[in-house]
Amino acid sequence: QVQLVESGGGLVKAGGSLRLSCGASPRGTVSSWTMAWFRQVPGKEREFLAAISRNDVTKYADSVKSRFTISRDNAKTTAYLQMYSLKPEDTAVYYCAARSVSSVYSTAPYDYWGQGTQVTVSS
Repeated sequence: QVQLVESGGGLVKAGGSLRLSCGASPRGTVSSWTMAWFRQVPGKEREFLAAISRNDVTKYADSVKSRFTISRDNAKTTAYLQMYSLKPEDTAVYYCAARSVSSVYSTAPYDYWGQGTQVTVSS
């Protein structure tokens, strides 16, 4: 059973930066699975943000690709989402997800999800 735990959310002013972390277990999940970040605003559908494959291929949503960077540290079994130039419209609950399908371009659903971490960007 894969478990994902997000951290690093909080309150930040517009223009600021945050780095979200996703701790994964068991060991090897981050290095061998496709990891991704999504976000959701109440009343709206969950939005894909970024994914990274086990071969370090990355994919980004157009809305964030110039401001967000996905990465991982296999040794620490952690995936990250570095967010720059944050805007009030980035306010949402951010979720980490994992799936065994290796391609970031696949439409296969993600198998495991974290509980989410709140990011609030003030104007």
